[in-house]
Amino acid sequence: MHLTLHADYSLRVLLYLVENPGRYVSTAEISRAYGISRNHLMRVVHTLHSHGFVVVSEGRTGGAKLSRDAALVRLGEVIRTAEPGFRMVECFDLKTNTCPIVAACRLRNVLDEALRAFFAVLDGYTLADLARSKPLADLLQIQPGR
Repeated sequence: MHLTLHADYSLRVLLYLVENPGRYVSTAEISRAYGISRNHLMRVVHTLHSHGFVVVSEGRTGGAKLSRDAALVRLGEVIRTAEPGFRMVECFDLKTNTCPIVAACRLRNVLDEALRAFFAVLDGYTLADLARSKPLADLLQIQPGR
């Protein structure tokens, strides 16, 4: 299983915002901290904003900040948002499936069970569970109260 960069970056943006509570953080700052393309981050922030994870303020001092308490943001919810139509194999989407053995194959059920377990684990954690990590803040060069 492999998450897209969009999902990966969505989690990274949210982690950065958790470490900067109540402050609008620019995409340029996040881009520098992670070494990620600012243009790509702008699309990620747009996704997070359109699904209610972040509030965006425009202008010179604008940026993004969490729209709700980190304890209310489940990791599974973030991944489902960033990876719409998540499917492990072709037969998960019966409309576009071309696999000739789908009618008799039992693999789909096993993989579906595994995917449900994957999301069950992610749903058991929130951003708050990952928050306020001094080592993380140090690596990202975040200054307290900044």
